[in-house]
Amino acid sequence: MLIGAQAVRVWLVAGVTDMRRSIDGLCQAVVDALQRQPVNGEVFVFCGRRKDKVKLVWYDRHGFRLAYKQLDAGHFRWPAHGGEVGLTELAMLLEGIDLKTARLKRVPVQRVD
Repeated sequence: MLIGAQAVRVWLVAGVTDMRRSIDGLCQAVVDALQRQPVNGEVFVFCGRRKDKVKLVWYDRHGFRLAYKQLDAGHFRWPAHGGEVGLTELAMLLEGIDLKTARLKRVPVQRVD
């Protein structure tokens, strides 16, 4: 499973990625763009030119895994700069939420005595 542990690190790869790339090509992009090793259990996320497709690549104990999501309409709100994001930000990004404008809504806590 992709999100098996809360300690998973997620990296967005900035810029446009050729979505025709296979796992090997995406792993090479990880080394070139992020200077990271793709076999360390981290999740790497790539976005296509039209921003309607994303690919996620990660390594688990059995080998590499690839997840692909393509939108029927609209586009992903892909940030201009890559880097590490949390699992919450990844989920928001995959749901089409703009990470720049998203804010945490504080809900008042009601005390029960």
